[in-house]
Amino acid sequence: MAKSDNNSCQRVEGIDYISGIPLSIDISGGYIADISFEKSMDSSDLPFIAPGLFDIQVNGINGTDFNTCPLSYNDIRTALVAHHRHGITSFFPTLVTSDRENLKESLLQISSFCTDYPDEGSSIAGIHLEGPFISGDDGPRGAHSKKYITLPDISLLEVWQHCSGGMVKLITLAPELPGTLEFIKQCRKNGILVALGHTSANTDQIRKAVMAGAKLSTHLGNGAHLMLPRHPNYLWDQLAERNLWASIIADGFHLPDNFMRVVFKVKGDHTILISDSTKFTGMNPGKYHSLIGGPVVLTSDGRLCTAENPDILAGSAMTLLDCVNYLTSKNICTIPKAWKMASVNPSNLLFPAIPNGLKTGARADIVLFARENGRIIIRQTIKSGKRVYDMRKQ
Repeated sequence: MAKSDNNSCQRVEGIDYISGIPLSIDISGGYIADISFEKSMDSSDLPFIAPGLFDIQVNGINGTDFNTCPLSYNDIRTALVAHHRHGITSFFPTLVTSDRENLKESLLQISSFCTDYPDEGSSIAGIHLEGPFISGDDGPRGAHSKKYITLPDISLLEVWQHCSGGMVKLITLAPELPGTLEFIKQCRKNGILVALGHTSANTDQIRKAVMAGAKLSTHLGNGAHLMLPRHPNYLWDQLAERNLWASIIADGFHLPDNFMRVVFKVKGDHTILISDSTKFTGMNPGKYHSLIGGPVVLTSDGRLCTAENPDILAGSAMTLLDCVNYLTSKNICTIPKAWKMASVNPSNLLFPAIPNGLKTGARADIVLFARENGRIIIRQTIKSGKRVYDMRKQ
């Protein structure tokens, strides 16, 4: 467990989530100063130790919708508290295709919060723009409003990046749109990672986008036509691209288990788990109104669908921790593998030059957890060496 004065932790003891060997982690100045494996340590009451989870696609949680305008500081703080409770130490608020001025306001508010409250805001590792440079076709467009979809425009992105204070780190676009290749190259020059998603691109368009610098497939298998040619199609093409990472929504509703198994085998450590959570995550089952999808229903098992047609999903109502729990409970993959896809892998993609995970020199973003009835239960969450969640104090 974490040993500390007040909220600052100097030493954390537990069981390594990969090897199962007891270890102690010394923390100094918010970073991991030393790690020692203690094979002789009594581990009977020790929790597991793992790096903090990192969710790069969060539309909202616990009633907060990052796409709502105006977005208040209290909304942002509510989201931070909820994420810490679920072992998530870093995340990207995700803004979808919408009115340009509303996007500017949301970007300004998130940036201002991080400036005014740097300790709290440190959990916001960047901002993900999912659109508006996406396909307008039914199917690939998903729930995005066709009214606001537009062609790639670097000057428009520069305005939004200025409003965000440089916090836009990831943008999802459709590579078949005119001007996309030059747009991708400019994004890479400006330090913005480009993902392909909500697209109906052909093989050549995907290949050229990857050559221009695109690095990720956003929620691969979703935001697509209901019917596709047997081959070729843009799912096979993205799976086959060696230089494309893949993010997937592993909530048990968005993708069949076998599709996820294929992605894990093909992409390996280039796979990232995301929640794509909405404001309904953490809310009680019932009928609600969605900013994007209109009337929706949240079922008791966590499935979010449109009220008009229960067969159509209206987004995700699961956290990243729920996704890890789903994969491990179904024996689709082990805890170490699932946890890595939800913590270390996104850090390796977005911030490859920065040490991460349980390593000396990495930021002390640490989670202590136990397993109860086949599920992972978060006991403590530590962000930059400070305890931000403790189950015992709730």
